[in-house]
Amino acid sequence: MRALVQTVSRASVTVDDEVVGKIEDGLLVLVGVTHDDTPEKAEQLARKTYEMRILDDGKSASDLTAPILVVSQFTLYGDARKGRRPTWSAAAPAEKAEPLVTAYVEALRARGATVETGRFRAHMLVESVNVGPRSIWLEI
Repeated sequence: MRALVQTVSRASVTVDDEVVGKIEDGLLVLVGVTHDDTPEKAEQLARKTYEMRILDDGKSASDLTAPILVVSQFTLYGDARKGRRPTWSAAAPAEKAEPLVTAYVEALRARGATVETGRFRAHMLVESVNVGPRSIWLEI
């Protein structure tokens, strides 16, 4: 699994003119799943995300009970090394990815995180105001 974690003052996801997820002063996490990912990897990624000291003063989301907005993004496994058209072959199909993204969200919530989400397989409009900006790439 891969995640791009960004510190944000606010972030939201809109689907069909409806805001389906919204946070303030927390983390926006874009999550991608590949073919060999497992629920155990989802749990490891959740722990790392929630305890990572990326917020002000070296604090983590768990230290500050900062909210997290999770958005599934298969394009994190895009490969554009050849030509101009990326290939998505490393991204897991939706049938495999959706339960693992759900497992990731549930693992965050089990740790005490307040989690909002996008909508799987929907055309989402993601808005964010980055703080810092601070972004980090996680891969399990």
